[in-house]
Amino acid sequence: MSIQDRLQALGITLPPVAVPAAAYVPYVRSGSLVFLSGHIARQAGKPWVGQLGLTMSTEEGQAAARAVAIDLLGTLQAAVGSLDHVRRVVKLLSLVNSTATFTEHHLVTNGASELIVQILGPAVGAHARSAFGVAQLPMGACVEIELVAEVA
Repeated sequence: MSIQDRLQALGITLPPVAVPAAAYVPYVRSGSLVFLSGHIARQAGKPWVGQLGLTMSTEEGQAAARAVAIDLLGTLQAAVGSLDHVRRVVKLLSLVNSTATFTEHHLVTNGASELIVQILGPAVGAHARSAFGVAQLPMGACVEIELVAEVA
């Protein structure tokens, strides 16, 4: 099954690249690596605001991380022309807006990791990863994720 077939089967349409909210670019390509700037979770086109362990459950955080993954894949596609050019997702860095006692950052981030593997396949989509809890994110977003990929 092709990447486009998997997206279609999941009912996912990749969005266009979002306009940066500050002084940065959405991605930078250096040699065979593409670095995507952090993407915050969005719901209905607005920042998905919340704090894990206070106003959001782990399951809601996973849904937010999944939404971020869709946005990241849209940006990656815009950066390289087609997701078929992606050789490997190298690394995700996930920041989870959470209370000091919340300890399921890794489970929240699974929402993004699992979708990327599901869409790109394990040989391309499996990646190294870090997941951190932070006191706050831009615009009160619940999750922010950045991605590094190797491309053809």
